[in-house]
Amino acid sequence: MYISHIKNESGRWFIQTNEEHQANVAALASTFASSFGMGEWGKVMGLLHDKGKETTAFQQYIRKESGYESDTRITSNTHHAYIGALTAQKLFPQPSALLANPIAGHHRGLYDSGDLKELLKCDIPQEVKTEPINTTLNLPQIQLQRYHFHHLVRFLFSCLVDADRLDTEVFMTPEQSRLRGNHTSMAELKQMLEQYLSLLNQSAPDTYVNKVRRYVQEQCVAESQGKTGYYSLTVPTGGGKTLASVLWALNHAVRNNLQRVIIAIPYTSIITQTAATLKHIFGEDNVLEHHSEVDYGDSETVSPLQLATENWDYPIIVTTNVQFFESLFSNSPSQCRKLHNIARSVVIFDEVQTLPLGFYQPIIEGIKTLKEVFGTSFLFTTASQPVLEGTDRGFDGLNHIHSIISNERQLHKELKRVEIKEMRESCTYDDIAERLARHNRVLCIVNTRKDAKEIYERLPQEGITLHLSRMMCSAHIKHTIQQVKEALTSDMEMPIRVVSTQLIEAGVDIDFPIVYRQEAGLDSILQAAGRCNREGKIKVGRTFVFSLSKEHYLPVGYISQTNNARKNMGAIEDWFAPDTVSRYFEQLYSRVDSFDEKQICALCNEPRSVQFETAAGEFHLIEDNSIPVYIRYGEGQTLIEELLRTCSMVSYQLMKQLSPYCVNVRQKDFKTLQEAGVILSVADNIHVLQDPSLYDHQTGLTCHNKFLEETIII
Repeated sequence: MYISHIKNESGRWFIQTNEEHQANVAALASTFASSFGMGEWGKVMGLLHDKGKETTAFQQYIRKESGYESDTRITSNTHHAYIGALTAQKLFPQPSALLANPIAGHHRGLYDSGDLKELLKCDIPQEVKTEPINTTLNLPQIQLQRYHFHHLVRFLFSCLVDADRLDTEVFMTPEQSRLRGNHTSMAELKQMLEQYLSLLNQSAPDTYVNKVRRYVQEQCVAESQGKTGYYSLTVPTGGGKTLASVLWALNHAVRNNLQRVIIAIPYTSIITQTAATLKHIFGEDNVLEHHSEVDYGDSETVSPLQLATENWDYPIIVTTNVQFFESLFSNSPSQCRKLHNIARSVVIFDEVQTLPLGFYQPIIEGIKTLKEVFGTSFLFTTASQPVLEGTDRGFDGLNHIHSIISNERQLHKELKRVEIKEMRESCTYDDIAERLARHNRVLCIVNTRKDAKEIYERLPQEGITLHLSRMMCSAHIKHTIQQVKEALTSDMEMPIRVVSTQLIEAGVDIDFPIVYRQEAGLDSILQAAGRCNREGKIKVGRTFVFSLSKEHYLPVGYISQTNNARKNMGAIEDWFAPDTVSRYFEQLYSRVDSFDEKQICALCNEPRSVQFETAAGEFHLIEDNSIPVYIRYGEGQTLIEELLRTCSMVSYQLMKQLSPYCVNVRQKDFKTLQEAGVILSVADNIHVLQDPSLYDHQTGLTCHNKFLEETIII
């Protein structure tokens, strides 16, 4: 008898044999892989993945480590996954190009091609039997492209990892396993949303904006019956695209028998807002919010939501672009585990224009593969749709994107509630502060943390005057945004003035009559204008685009690049027109040196030599060389005290709870703080701000010698 898993409960031993485990994993992996036509491949991986447990060495190891046989001696290497890969290579010489890496890497992660080849030069131990498996392995009935191969390997890897961990969980912790599954169907969710929108539309004021929102919903229902593919929903800010896009997605999922809706969003502030709305409609049991700042309780009280973050087995997922795409190009078992549940789903990309240009080509190839191989549908939603089609823009774009709103030009005119005016003269900080002080309710959005702080400090501190930047921890930002919303909904006449970096300009549901926006790309200016007269409460809101004087030039990089692209368009007659937006993106693309700056395609697109581990190390949508510093703000005070008490055994759960109470600072600035003696390093990359006076409850992290006042991009 070969033992795969063993446990002791109340003095009684329970054993799962390797034959049982592999059969169970084979059945599960086959089910998962069947969603993209490769069920037999999943079955074979399951039957072979733990073949190496049939060695004497592993059996000695598991008996000794479990305490089942305390006098057993461990005599040799107990690594086992490579033996299953060798067996797959022997039994299926041609298909093993897709099978071997997932099997070999199901614990440690997918290998680079060269490392896998070296591993597979080993011999299968003589004691391991290699009986034939009676099956035929056929590829999906599509024309496979070179860029499909590495994603096929990852999805097979995902099926195996999830199946292996789920079956292990059933045996080892059945009470935890029972928390999974039993979700509401797409058809039931569709009915819930329709009922909610019906009541909402009946109770909403009969304003022109609400009429347009209802029209957008009607178009989404009408255009949801098409086949799986690429769709776009380009609706001016305030047009109700969030709920309309989910309405389209659920109808489209029911029509095409798709299994879930995944909403990928660029910023955590939008995720929190979107997830709260969807949970209100569908209930907590149907919406999974998955990002770095969400906390689902400690390991002693595991919740279904916590389990669902492992494999996305939930009807509606709300996550970040970073989480989505970095998982798609990962080699890690924990990150790739969820991938097979993206197959046969609807993916909504909100604010798609925020995707980094330097990763456009691998991202677009990933999107193509999900649609062409895995039957996934995509909806791109934004107020300023980038040009993603065609092959003449420096990247090989998508083939055809179907627009849900056919008369975009007319719709943008119907929803026009804002005039945008570019100021000719450059301004000083004092000039902008003086202009803001003239208005009772005004929002000013700038490009850097330094600019936000400088302008804020020059404003008259009367009424409600607030500052927002990433020098504040996330909990502080969230609290301040809530203050802004509450102040705007009050009937008080006191002034409300807010100065913010661009963290507020996308997806944050606020409404000012006047907005000032520092010069930037057209898409950023349109996002800022979306915070102006959002609900159409006044006839016309005004957004002013300003530049700061020469001593405050825009920082070199993306902001400068996008601003130059906008300026190169010449005079803009209609800022909101779809053809204006298209011209802007054409200008922007012409300034990009590479749409694959990390050479991800070169690392992945040669089927015989895919560098899975290297590519995963290079694929980071946000280059973050900053260092987190934890702040005693609000609940952060109590959590930091707990951290200091338990610093020798810092728990993952405590760090998740602390994540809203940190500020990421540049290495140079961290060094200055460290040299000033105000940083306590608790463990590797866990640093606490010792001096509470350096964290201002209006502007966030600061220092008396003003070392942080150099330009920092949000």
